[in-house]
Amino acid sequence: MRTLFSSYGTVLSAKVVEDRETGRSRGFGFVEMEAADALQAIEALNGQNFQGRDLRVNEAQPRERRPRY
Repeated sequence: MRTLFSSYGTVLSAKVVEDRETGRSRGFGFVEMEAADALQAIEALNGQNFQGRDLRVNEAQPRERRPRY
């Protein structure tokens, strides 16, 4: 993922989210880049196929607070 996104600018960090129990990828991750580079990467990569999967690339949104029970 880092290599793919680095074509559009400097990647500050890249993390694939894994399942806590199995250690397998959950199918999404986060890439941190400078704002201008990130916009270029979003425009270029969103909807593209990468390793047999169609990418959905967008700006991260804050998590919604869920009530605790």
